[in-house]
Amino acid sequence: MLQQCLGIPHVSTGEVLRQRIRSGAGMDVAATMKSGRLVSDEVVNVIVEERLSEPDTLNGFILDGYPRTRAQAEHICRWFDGRGIREVVIHLVVDYNVIITRLASRRQCPACGTVYNMVSQPPQVDELCDLDGQKLVARDDDRESVIRERLEEYERQTRPVLDFFQSAGRVVVEVGTGEEPPEKIYHMICQALERHDRTQDGR
Repeated sequence: MLQQCLGIPHVSTGEVLRQRIRSGAGMDVAATMKSGRLVSDEVVNVIVEERLSEPDTLNGFILDGYPRTRAQAEHICRWFDGRGIREVVIHLVVDYNVIITRLASRRQCPACGTVYNMVSQPPQVDELCDLDGQKLVARDDDRESVIRERLEEYERQTRPVLDFFQSAGRVVVEVGTGEEPPEKIYHMICQALERHDRTQDGR
């Protein structure tokens, strides 16, 4: 939804990593992701730089799933600063129980890649893709045990990223999501970005 609104590409590091696995170039990455652990900073930094250097990101991009550690944040901020890129960090404030429910309910079409949520955005026919009728599948990293491991990793490694952005004076916009549906959260993010733009224009 944000991609359509802003007219810039959505760069999901998770999807980029999965593409590498499908191409056969990331077997070590596959084992790490299936266990719920994070891929090393060095590997992810290189992959992100390569993706953000592609022509479609020239006018901006939505970076999703990165940075997840303070070292990654420091690295990408240096990379941004060296290229005159100014980022806005969107911090979604949400209850962990809501996260677990949403992710454990996520399904994806193995053919076209369309993502559904069996609770908030189900397909028209149970467990079948609306576009091609393929049976939907749950990703290995959407199992509850893996999700809880990812949340523990978040507290250990990613929470300090927020502290870094704030202490470094980077722009951080907090959006309290509660249990709102994706459409409502989308509008809340757009409103927050509009307020930020107005503030910038007034300086």
